[in-house]
Amino acid sequence: MADSAQESTMDRIFQEISAVGRRMEGLDSAMISLTADTKSIHLDIAGFQTRVLGLEQWVTMIEAQVASSPDRDQELLFLYSKMMDLEDRSQRDNVRLLGFPENNEGEDIQAFLRETLPKLTGITFDPPLKFQRVHRLGPRRPETAIRPQPIIACLLHHAQARQLIQRARTQRSCQMDGQVI
Repeated sequence: MADSAQESTMDRIFQEISAVGRRMEGLDSAMISLTADTKSIHLDIAGFQTRVLGLEQWVTMIEAQVASSPDRDQELLFLYSKMMDLEDRSQRDNVRLLGFPENNEGEDIQAFLRETLPKLTGITFDPPLKFQRVHRLGPRRPETAIRPQPIIACLLHHAQARQLIQRARTQRSCQMDGQVI
């Protein structure tokens, strides 16, 4: 009996050892998986470190640019004031002409104004009127429209633009084809 108790104890020990071995095999596969996951995490961390280093360099560069921005702000302010001055000067030569019936000017609106404005104002322009550009504001309206679109004429000579504006202020109104201009 003692032998059979010893054998059964030995069998149980072998069974337990076998069970422990099977558990160890499961732990081995878990360790392999854990090792692979750890390597993946290390690679991700290395990638993040590279990105953070790049971002730190970028922030350093931006900080350097911001530190030099007072010079840029002054330059930007200077350029803005210069642009506003040039825009103001370019608009000084513009004359807005109201009341000219649409489609009377034909194909060449500059030639039409070169001929019509001296007649309407009574001014003899020397040299003759020269324009940088002439156009009507907005889309064409039908001939039955109550008010025709204004004409914007940018004269080449500032003095001629001033003469026209001065005459318009003193003369007040004139007529062309029964329409007040």
